[in-house]
Amino acid sequence: MAIRRRTSLGDPRLKAQNKAISDFKDPQIDQVIQDLIDTMHQVDLIGIAAPQIGENYQIFVTEPRKTAARPGDQTDELRVYINPQLVYSSPEKTVIYEGCGSVPGNIFGPVERPKIIAIEAHDQHGRTFRLKCDGILARVIQHELDHLHGIEFIEKVHDYKKLLNKKYYYKNVKYSPAQTHASQVTLKEFQWI
Repeated sequence: MAIRRRTSLGDPRLKAQNKAISDFKDPQIDQVIQDLIDTMHQVDLIGIAAPQIGENYQIFVTEPRKTAARPGDQTDELRVYINPQLVYSSPEKTVIYEGCGSVPGNIFGPVERPKIIAIEAHDQHGRTFRLKCDGILARVIQHELDHLHGIEFIEKVHDYKKLLNKKYYYKNVKYSPAQTHASQVTLKEFQWI
């Protein structure tokens, strides 16, 4: 188990160009993936990208797990995304409050993004897949993909007057009908290509 220190706003690695992976058998890439998974679990995130642990590779992982606010039918298995490309985004948008492990102070804010997306990527073995989804799964994928392009969620906040700290987010937004509805996963289509 390797828990890595997360990069924070201002760290140049969050804005650096991220390298594409060509050798899927490189032990260093395997280690980065394992460190991402271990760090995500340790700090209770549902996604994390390589630049967030100081590694400038086109890799991120996601795993929306069951919680008090997220029932089992709203979860997804652990997935590794290497060299990901967004191949579809719906014209319909949703606003969901987001937070980030690289933004100090546990700040949350409303971000508008496409409701449905499709992404193509390689898994850790180099196999190519396509995932089309909505809800919290589409949200975390878009959030992590932004990290690979040097973008932090606070750059996309819908209304800065609505920024909240963690206490107020949990009290007023996390379990609200609007946040719950926008986060609901109603579409999850996975295929190997």
